[in-house]
Amino acid sequence: MEPIPEDWQRGLVIVAHPDDIEYGAAAAVAHWTDQGKDIRYVLATSGEAGIAGLHPKHSGPLREEEERRSAAIVGVSHVEFLGYPDGRLEYGLDLRRDLARVIRVHRPEMVVTMNHRETWGPGFLNSADHRAVGLAVLDAVADAANEWIFPELTEPAWTGVRWAAVNAMVGTTHAVDVTSTVERAVESLCEHRAYLEALSDEPVLDQAARQIEMSTGPKPGFDAERAVGFELFVFGG
Repeated sequence: MEPIPEDWQRGLVIVAHPDDIEYGAAAAVAHWTDQGKDIRYVLATSGEAGIAGLHPKHSGPLREEEERRSAAIVGVSHVEFLGYPDGRLEYGLDLRRDLARVIRVHRPEMVVTMNHRETWGPGFLNSADHRAVGLAVLDAVADAANEWIFPELTEPAWTGVRWAAVNAMVGTTHAVDVTSTVERAVESLCEHRAYLEALSDEPVLDQAARQIEMSTGPKPGFDAERAVGFELFVFGG
């Protein structure tokens, strides 16, 4: 397993829900912002369907605020929500178009997203929203670079994406050493307090520490005490 390339300055993380980034990838984000990189977040939904017993009109704004606080802990100040319906994301041209637009607007060299495959591993189904967004992100990188696929977009085509890194549990090819940033990753996940309290009676800090422990363990062939794994896709750049 090789280290993720780090000869870049602008990164864009695109996921489906608040908390998606914080279940591990935020440790890598903190590592990158410590290097002075400009990292921005775009979330397709506000996670409004994610808290049982709390109406989406109340849950959505709450979860957006939790995500902004989470992002700030790892050095991210730009957090954007696209307003797609939580739990009802569909892969298709509309989603690809919107993601191509945000890639053109933010002009990243590195794009980060989540697992787009059907499972997280044997017996662990991935959510429909994750699958839709992850695949649409990879296609949108190419869409953003082509002036003719979505000619209605007014933003100029962006051919500067060099890599897309998919945060996954299996099939990873590259990793980031996060030994020095796991504590901030735990703090960042803890900011999703309302969401975590709805999931379990286990204390929020204990939940967060356990999740980050699982997602940042040592990676085979990678010399780091703690690491986050990615499947890396290379683009023209």
